[in-house]
Amino acid sequence: MLISYRFNNFCSFYGDSEFSMCASGGKVLRRFPDNYTKTDNGYSLLKTAVMVGENAGGKSNFIKSLRFLKSLFKNNEQVKAFYPYLNSAALKEKEETTQTFEIVFRADNSRVYKYDLKIDVSGISREALSVAEKKRSRPKQVLEIERIEDGRGYETVGEKVKAGAKKLPAARQGSMGLFVTKLALLGDEDAEAVVNWMNHRLCTESITPDMESDEVRLEEDMKILKDERYLEIFRMVDYSICAIEVDEEKPYSKTLIIRKNKNGTEYVRELQMDSAGVKEFFAWAVQIFRVVYQDKVVFADEMDRVLNPVLSDRVIAYINGKRHHGQFIFSTHNVLHLDLQTYMKEQIYFVTKEPETLLSEIYSLADFPEVRYQTAKVYEFYMKGILGGTAFEQT
Repeated sequence: MLISYRFNNFCSFYGDSEFSMCASGGKVLRRFPDNYTKTDNGYSLLKTAVMVGENAGGKSNFIKSLRFLKSLFKNNEQVKAFYPYLNSAALKEKEETTQTFEIVFRADNSRVYKYDLKIDVSGISREALSVAEKKRSRPKQVLEIERIEDGRGYETVGEKVKAGAKKLPAARQGSMGLFVTKLALLGDEDAEAVVNWMNHRLCTESITPDMESDEVRLEEDMKILKDERYLEIFRMVDYSICAIEVDEEKPYSKTLIIRKNKNGTEYVRELQMDSAGVKEFFAWAVQIFRVVYQDKVVFADEMDRVLNPVLSDRVIAYINGKRHHGQFIFSTHNVLHLDLQTYMKEQIYFVTKEPETLLSEIYSLADFPEVRYQTAKVYEFYMKGILGGTAFEQT
């Protein structure tokens, strides 16, 4: 499960931007017993979170930063910062602009890992990995690598780094993938756990029309579509749906949707002939399945294209009502999610863009102590611009 994520200098985000899935404490936990999962190493981690903000505010860039970080693990290719992803304000300040990514998560082996990466347009500047057994236990350094100043290679830092890390060869910048992936290939169990979580637990992929052309992804999706539990999720979009017949070759267009009316009469229609909302939710129901039954951490962009307020409530209630170690984080323009009857303050994030600098910022409703559960009208505060995240006019 994701614990926290921090990054900087990515697209419209300049300074350090932080995101946390740690729940509140005390009375709030008792008020929302279904909204979080208590882990065996001392964490109370949220099952869901929502990001609200205006168009072009930076919500997609936030998810894109995670997608970029994951791609470095997935492809194991040369690592460097790409100019289109570098923040323009940072580039103006100095030529050698760096991007940093820090992600903390609980892996499948129940250990907690903190992975740090610092890169520039030349490659990796610093890479580090530490592990802890419990929330309050002292972390152990697994890997810490820094680039040598003359640029000829890399060196390990600190005496506590594992011997396996010291066997990693120094290499000329420009041909270097992540060191943690190489350490995993050498058989280090902690590095393997990190690479596995990044590649198989973290899901940042967008729903696209060409999903059926991705054979690997299609094979994984087919297993879910044929699971009877999937239908339970998909039916939330329309309870007249009683069955589906999945097409083996083109499931996202040729699958048959079977409905029954109150009189028991059946109606059969190909998915591609159904409504746009049903077609899109057919794909997003796969992602919800991954959260609840495969313990995936899913980031979903622009979910309000599919989820109306009623369907949104059904999905959140479904995820919260199940016991699992998955997480569902989605961005939306739907201000009806600003509801402290459904969410903890820690579950509501705002993404806003400063009118003077056009820089994005992400922050939690928990940063506003004056907002109280009993009396606050969060929707009104937001619409008046008090909480940020609303569009501004150029003057």
